[in-house]
Amino acid sequence: MREIVHLQTGQCGNQIGAKFWEVLSDEHSIGGDGVYHGDNDLQLERISVYYNEVGGGKYVPRAVLIDLEPGTMDSVRAGPLGNLFRPDNFVFGQNGADYTEGAELVDSVLDVVRKEAEGTDSLQGTGSGMGTLLISKVREEYPDRMMCTYSVVPSPKVSDTVVEPYNATLSVHQLLNSDLRKLAVNMVPFPRLHFFMTGYAPLTARGSASFRAVSIPELTQQMFDAKNMMAACDPRHGRYLTVAAVFRGKVAMKEVEEQMQNVQNKNASYFVEWIPNNVLTAHCDIAPRGFKMAVTFIGNSTAIQELFKRVNDQFSAMFKRKAFLHWYTQEGMDEMEFTEAESNMQDLVAEYQQYQDATIEDEGEYEEEALPEEEE
Repeated sequence: MREIVHLQTGQCGNQIGAKFWEVLSDEHSIGGDGVYHGDNDLQLERISVYYNEVGGGKYVPRAVLIDLEPGTMDSVRAGPLGNLFRPDNFVFGQNGADYTEGAELVDSVLDVVRKEAEGTDSLQGTGSGMGTLLISKVREEYPDRMMCTYSVVPSPKVSDTVVEPYNATLSVHQLLNSDLRKLAVNMVPFPRLHFFMTGYAPLTARGSASFRAVSIPELTQQMFDAKNMMAACDPRHGRYLTVAAVFRGKVAMKEVEEQMQNVQNKNASYFVEWIPNNVLTAHCDIAPRGFKMAVTFIGNSTAIQELFKRVNDQFSAMFKRKAFLHWYTQEGMDEMEFTEAESNMQDLVAEYQQYQDATIEDEGEYEEEALPEEEE
């Protein structure tokens, strides 16, 4: 069985991560004490992907919790799953100065990751909310392992940190180095275009699920809806390069395939025509707790450039006036790093736009351009 070592970093990463483990533990019927309390053997299927059995029927998450200040860690410890995690896997600093203290803390993090990796039979990858420094260090340590990040981008409506456009733009440069091989085979047609929009349906509270019948057509319609996306951009403003949908529950795959085909036929202009069979569906017959059926959506859409454009515009407006730049330069950063990060973001947006505008007739032109290189 392939295992996943899960890293969660910073205040936001740890808050989302705590909810992630709450949902996962609920699905596997693992209590706050790490003991299995369920009555169905299916709940223990593949539990070793995210949990390590330490004996006596106790399961411990393969998780490393990281922050540059202790406050968030104290909140997690005081929460309902505080005793679930291995105490040694809490790694934190004291003051929150990422550029300086992060470099010192990363060795401690790598030691913990190394111990977790040694406890696996076939390490598949690392996941969720890693800091950019950790991405490069973990990549150096495990060059042949798959890496997936669930990155949180500043909201267009709420801002609690004035320098978040700087932080987001500087991090995208590192995020271009992360990959997840299995998804990449089907989802990433070009190396740099691996930023996915994720979605989920139905987005309803567990208590209200029993009052509403959910059908396959409705799930399919909801998962393509901008309201169900976890990214602040509208997929109707771009085109899908590839799509993956994982259905859960007692669903007929024949009906799923028909509905997915209907969506593609009715909305052909929203899918690039030069990648055939670019919609992948998968099925797990165990429904999430509290629902009869659900679907997780992953889309590689050119519309995500909206998100990068928005952050880049905010970055450029501040950088032009060198606002708050001293906070970064006095910690050892160079102004050239900001210029490079800005240029990198602009290139990414341009590349998404290029493939959004591309048509099937352009394919011949690209091939002709490549021919002289091949002859050499």
